[in-house]
Amino acid sequence: MKLMARLMVIGVLLALPSFAFAQASGDRSEVDQWLKASENQGDLPIGTKITMSNWQQYRQFIPLGMIHEFEGQYGWKMPADVEIDIGPSHEGGNLPKGWVETTEKYGAQTGVEVLPNGHYVLKNYHGGVPFPNPEEPYKGWKILANVFFAYTPVAFAGTPTNYGTIWSQDRLGNIAPSSIDYVYRLSDNITEPSFQRTYNYAPGTWYTEWIMQESPEQAHYTAALSLFYNDQEAHPFPDSYVFVPSLRRSLRLSTSARCSPLFGWDWTYDDAKFNGFNGSTSIYTADYLGDRQLLDLIVFDDAQGGQFPGGWDMPLAFPKPSWGKWELRHKVLADAHRIPSEAAGYCYSSRILYADREFWSADWVDLYDSNRKFWKAIVYYNVVGDVPNLGHRWKAISESVAWDFQNSHETVWSDHGNPFGKGMMIDTNVPKEYLDGIKYGSPAGLMQILR
Repeated sequence: MKLMARLMVIGVLLALPSFAFAQASGDRSEVDQWLKASENQGDLPIGTKITMSNWQQYRQFIPLGMIHEFEGQYGWKMPADVEIDIGPSHEGGNLPKGWVETTEKYGAQTGVEVLPNGHYVLKNYHGGVPFPNPEEPYKGWKILANVFFAYTPVAFAGTPTNYGTIWSQDRLGNIAPSSIDYVYRLSDNITEPSFQRTYNYAPGTWYTEWIMQESPEQAHYTAALSLFYNDQEAHPFPDSYVFVPSLRRSLRLSTSARCSPLFGWDWTYDDAKFNGFNGSTSIYTADYLGDRQLLDLIVFDDAQGGQFPGGWDMPLAFPKPSWGKWELRHKVLADAHRIPSEAAGYCYSSRILYADREFWSADWVDLYDSNRKFWKAIVYYNVVGDVPNLGHRWKAISESVAWDFQNSHETVWSDHGNPFGKGMMIDTNVPKEYLDGIKYGSPAGLMQILR
């Protein structure tokens, strides 16, 4: 009976779609209204302080989901003492040389073919940004492809000595922490000279993701693995597996698991990557919405996020002014969604991507449910700075917060959420043992967890 109960819990958390509840917020039409209202943005001087008393003067620089937090009518709302201090921009010079050179060399030859079934096929992609200057035809899809293949280190890892922590908070203020180890890594189209261009631990893939829970104890050793394939027509969904400790075996998840809450958190499998989209470019497309200069936080004291809840402005879990200064960044906006033939049963009708023009990661995402009602907002705090042995560059997905506005729930991630105060390790700073592709990037590796 205990085994059966545990299997039922795992089934709920990992295999069933997460459906929106009936209570609705705004609908998708509010995006078009915001786009029209923010066409003429004006200036936002360095030194400006945005607070609850003056934020409406600057709403044209604020993502729509954050506007909902300032307005406060959907449960999650900005703390009364919120303060956003505006500093200078840090656009440019934050990406490794190999990535930039590969984009310059191959970006112009990348193409797309649309098949009779409506699926999209990426052609001649060799790494870097697929479409450095996306234009018609299929401009929205090209933006989505840039987000999907946004810059990522060859490897980034959290281990028992630098694990990350995730906190779930409900409408009553109850907080439940979970700690995780993780190894995310590229397996193909690698642009860093310190690594091979291709690794064959998972043949045919370009990217793999491995996550294992360390705590709470009842979930210890539960692990998830996702494999992303170059041939997305043959593999329109990533192959996803979960290791069940009580069974001492792994189970392959169905394609409907893309809507499942990862380990019960507020990110689905399609949300759980720092670029804001973790689906595919075969059965998803996007509509180009426009370009804007929007607020973002990319240079900050990334250790503060690990001090939860004391390091955050609660209960919203918003960065305190002591973290650092916000800046205006060039964002490309797109509405991503399943192609019509694949849309039935999918949890999101619109994924509004606020994609950074330098990194192409969508650092803010607004999500609308299958009834086109506003559901979630997710922020990904990707930080740049000096990395030991690697110099100045993209440093980490240091923090992330997912707010469920319909169900008054939130989930907070910090890569510094450990007693050692250590953040994630990237590229050549990752210990060799965690670059074992079979162990951390293949279904066979899941079977090694309890050995």
